[in-house]
Amino acid sequence: QVQLVESGGELVQAGGSLRLSCAASGGSFSSYAMGWFRLAPGMEREFVAAISRSGGKTYYADSVEGRFTISRDNTKNTMYLQMNSLKREDTAVYYCAGRWSPGDYVQVEYEHWGQGTQVTVSS
Repeated sequence: QVQLVESGGELVQAGGSLRLSCAASGGSFSSYAMGWFRLAPGMEREFVAAISRSGGKTYYADSVEGRFTISRDNTKNTMYLQMNSLKREDTAVYYCAGRWSPGDYVQVEYEHWGQGTQVTVSS
């Protein structure tokens, strides 16, 4: 069973950039479809981005399309979220998620979740 650990969250000014990482262990990372979600205070968990097990397919929420980029390095068992042009409304705890995938699918129901990393965007 894969374990997921996020890192890279911090306080950043609006307009700035951050790169989040999600390190996986205990499973065959290259067989897992992966995604990023976020949870802001008083809000429901929100899908951010997803990537297929090969990295060849990606999918984004409208709210981050063009600003965020999801990627993965299967040789390092790590997924990334590059966040540019950050806005105050991007403030949230960001979670990575994964699920073993029989094919190169980008939209799956995730089974495994990390503990989250806090991103705070100040104005």
